[in-house]
Amino acid sequence: MGASDIIIEPIGDKAGRARFVDLGRAFAAREPHSVPQLRGEQIELITPGKNPFFGHARAQLFLAKRGGKPVGRISAHIDDLALEVPQEQGFGPGTGMFGYFDAEDETTAHALLEAAEGWLRNEGMTRVLGPISMSIWEEPGLLVRGQDHAPMLMMGHHPAHYRGWIESYGFAHAKSLLTYDLDITRDFPPLIQRIVKSGQRNERISVRQVDKSRWDEEVDVILSILNDAWSTNWGFVPFTPDEIAHAGKKLRPIIFEPLNMVAELDGEPVAFMLTFPDINQVLKRINGKLFPFGWFHLLRWLRFPKGAGMRVPLMGVKKELHNSRVASQLAFMMISEIRRNADEVYGSSRGEIGWILDDNQGMIAIADAIDSKVNREYVVFEKSL
Repeated sequence: MGASDIIIEPIGDKAGRARFVDLGRAFAAREPHSVPQLRGEQIELITPGKNPFFGHARAQLFLAKRGGKPVGRISAHIDDLALEVPQEQGFGPGTGMFGYFDAEDETTAHALLEAAEGWLRNEGMTRVLGPISMSIWEEPGLLVRGQDHAPMLMMGHHPAHYRGWIESYGFAHAKSLLTYDLDITRDFPPLIQRIVKSGQRNERISVRQVDKSRWDEEVDVILSILNDAWSTNWGFVPFTPDEIAHAGKKLRPIIFEPLNMVAELDGEPVAFMLTFPDINQVLKRINGKLFPFGWFHLLRWLRFPKGAGMRVPLMGVKKELHNSRVASQLAFMMISEIRRNADEVYGSSRGEIGWILDDNQGMIAIADAIDSKVNREYVVFEKSL
């Protein structure tokens, strides 16, 4: 069977989006360590009007069929805000993306990539990055290392052979995104403990828990620091007000105050660190289904996620403090406080930090200093059109 046996079908309606999601779920179910996500949440992510990403982006979904049977899927999308990013930061004028990539075989993979490229080219794009599903803040990159264990929340999981299929179609490595595994039952090395104690004695510095009683204000503080701290990073696209409001609403149920910190310098918020208990642990138990009894297990877990793994998906220090001693000191102070609370309050034993760009020497140095180790690598590929 060759490419002539494959029909590529553009998807644009509600029923089609459901089929697109269900096919992805079927592919994921084949992978031993994949975790089924909530189907409704997955559909929402690709639905204009539900995901505020579409306030500044447009997309086309495709299904591949052979003999009437679905055998693959892909998205092609353009983020207008990403087009405004300087090219040295990853995106820039003429850069489109592909994502939600699944295929039965290499021939299907190439047919899907050809369809995505064709749509992007017709939209005036001259370069493509992927997989990014669908925003850089959602699930960027293809898993190329770490298939032997389950992903934590908001991280993708892909079979190893996808890499070869993408590279054989002419894509090259653009950037690696790393996650680091940490044993949070262990104290940090003596040097880090001294740095933390030194910061605690500094009257200009304070580290406090996020206050959920004024959650909307805290969201504004955190994301304003994020937009400043990450503004020169590869792949950065700023959050819009609608995305900030949406993120605040979505994240609130998994925000536990002892696990989330804001650092202040002279009374001004200058850094933050968010830590989420790994909801994937309960999603795996309920097979990603709320009914008939999944909702009960999920609500019980959300009340107190005892023993959950912990993921640090986001942290940032204001740009004016970058490359300063106080920046790393604030990071170690927040990590130390969160590590202790995760261990003593929630009985957790494992943490994960990331993703971290493979050339972010400051964050890599922090991860190395606390004895964490790379456990997963995701790759974003690029190609000229």
